[in-house]
Amino acid sequence: MQGNIYGYIRVSGTDQNEERQKIAISARLVPKQNIYMDKQSGKDFNRPQYKKMVKRLREGDLLYVLSIDRLGRNYEEVQNQWRILTKEIGIDICVIDMPLLDTRNGKDLMGTFIADLVLQILSFVAQNERENIRVRQAQGIAAAKARGVRFGRPPKPLPENYFEVYRRWKAGEISGVAAAEECEMTLSRFRYQAQSYERLSI
Repeated sequence: MQGNIYGYIRVSGTDQNEERQKIAISARLVPKQNIYMDKQSGKDFNRPQYKKMVKRLREGDLLYVLSIDRLGRNYEEVQNQWRILTKEIGIDICVIDMPLLDTRNGKDLMGTFIADLVLQILSFVAQNERENIRVRQAQGIAAAKARGVRFGRPPKPLPENYFEVYRRWKAGEISGVAAAEECEMTLSRFRYQAQSYERLSI
């Protein structure tokens, strides 16, 4: 039964380029209106465009993805989705970068066995790479912090009169509460900034 042809594209973030996937899928003559793209992590399948596409899939349709990690990066989830798409819905899937993962070929027992084996290996590799990326990110953040790079919201600038008020407070001329009020700061922030300044001055 000849069905519709679909293509699925995924990149992990808005800063990543999806052009290579678009070119590969367009070369398979997939209609533009049947190409779905998510800019989201592959950790699960809770992706709006993917879910929208799955609702349209019918038995006999064909889905193209460039590589198995574009489908997803969670070993168990990829296996489960593959089963849903090919067994429950009854579509064919072609992974362009891996000809052995083309369910149109090798429908006999040996072909199915080989395809299942390749799928398990590739989905494991995809998840392993995702975990390695997370480790590398954590190591990069730790290294940046060790170099003094600060993450998060930049600190609010100190008021212009802060150091004059600080000097008077330190000399005992005014109380901490009065000093904080003059600087339009909370008492805790005034004291925190004073401690930071004193550490830097040592």
